[in-house]
Amino acid sequence: MTVSRRDLIKAGLATGTAVSMPSVLRAQMASAPARTVRMVMAGDLRIFDPIFSTAVITADHGLAIYDTLFSLDSKFMPQPQIVGRWGVSDDKKIYTFELREGLGWHDGTPMTAADCVASIRRWGQKDSGGKLVMARTEDISKKDDRTFAIKLKEPLGILIDFLAANSLFVMREKDASRPATEQVTENIGSGPFKFNHALAKPGASFTYDRNEKYAPRSEAPDGFAGGKIVKVDRVIWENISDQQTAVAALQAGEIDFVNNPSYDLIPTIERDPNLEIEVLDKAGQDNILRLNFLQKPFDNVKARQAMLYLIDQDAIVRAMGADTKYTGTISSIFGNRTLYSNNENTGWLKKGGDPERARQLFREAGYSGEKVVILDAANIPVFHNIAQVVAAQMRKIGVNAELVASDWGGIVARRANKGPVENGGWSIFISSDSDYSMGNPLNSVFLTANGENGWFGWPKNDEYEALRSKWADIDTLEERRALARKMQGIWWDFVGDVPAGQVLFPTARRKTLTGIIGMPNLIPMWNMQKA
Repeated sequence: MTVSRRDLIKAGLATGTAVSMPSVLRAQMASAPARTVRMVMAGDLRIFDPIFSTAVITADHGLAIYDTLFSLDSKFMPQPQIVGRWGVSDDKKIYTFELREGLGWHDGTPMTAADCVASIRRWGQKDSGGKLVMARTEDISKKDDRTFAIKLKEPLGILIDFLAANSLFVMREKDASRPATEQVTENIGSGPFKFNHALAKPGASFTYDRNEKYAPRSEAPDGFAGGKIVKVDRVIWENISDQQTAVAALQAGEIDFVNNPSYDLIPTIERDPNLEIEVLDKAGQDNILRLNFLQKPFDNVKARQAMLYLIDQDAIVRAMGADTKYTGTISSIFGNRTLYSNNENTGWLKKGGDPERARQLFREAGYSGEKVVILDAANIPVFHNIAQVVAAQMRKIGVNAELVASDWGGIVARRANKGPVENGGWSIFISSDSDYSMGNPLNSVFLTANGENGWFGWPKNDEYEALRSKWADIDTLEERRALARKMQGIWWDFVGDVPAGQVLFPTARRKTLTGIIGMPNLIPMWNMQKA
């Protein structure tokens, strides 16, 4: 039997002891480049196209190698990124954009306005906000190599807010000309990091190198905006699915950063004088059960309502083993802390849930023992715990719930299957989004109900969608709040999805790694530095 160094470290962590490494290994660690950062991200990267997939790990990849027209600063205000100057006509229908100088692709070719035009059009095929922009757009055209224009059918005052969406990554025209239903796989961007194709080891690790030719903006880094100044030479994403192994490697100095460590390991991390716990997304993440509207039993509204009554959010967050400072419940589709959070139509939320009401609703739905497949992300502790608790709660009321475990990459691939469970489909999967994102029903994929044209689960309700379409044309905060209450009232009637508790996701890092920018959902790799 061969015992690896990582096995030895993991054994030491399990017993609460420090493991002493042989001197030759310490020497190897000491000689490792100080400007190389090793990170364990949440999930494994399988899809590389951030337009094709909304997976957070894919968006993190996009944030590293691509750039955006505009970006949100730390106050969530849109700021120009690759755009140098822009203006709008007197009638508010024509927006003209000029690219800043020094922009080029990783393959050595210059970025042009044609790349931006193609990228906006492709984004508009997939993103919920992008679809609204395209519906309001008469034309998008290149004026010269550095200038393009968007001509609207009617004024859209929040156009720049839409263009600052993190999903609008600018790609080469040849890549962006591909339909959004087909993946871009070349991984050639213009961003601050270059994807190292030669060192890519799918399932094990991916490597990103500093783009030496990248020209950052002159402003200081601010959220996703400002100068994207890279202070390390290389970042390696290590795919370590076992949480205890990842934390052991962090303690040993083999890893510099672990995203979303298991809550039960936080006390161990906090006791280590070389490690730091930090919450980067301070608004928190709202966990959601996505139900498959296209297949039994959740094609029936009664079955979906049953889940709303059944789920005991308190039990879910208790099962995570987290300190209560990291957890909470959710009752509003607009999150807990946004301008539009409200309590409309939330009588279903009860401490402990209402299993008897849920059982009755399943009977009314005609449920007769069909298999309900719950996709279980075994390498994401929060999602894994939710899946376990949900399956147990369903089985208690007689539902034939089956957990299908895989890594997150497998779930990202499988959730696109619209077929029945017998053909590789699914009934429930768990996902999450930042509480901040829930405040914008035009940008959040979770707040759409446009059926098969929408996000996974494919909820459909025309009355709700008619209200959502009015959001962009309302001017005052009070009017939007009133609209939000109407939208939420309808949503909880047809049950577009089911909330499964709110969490703050802590990160763990070695104290030698500093400067990580805290924003909702994504982790920028610029600005961080390693002593």
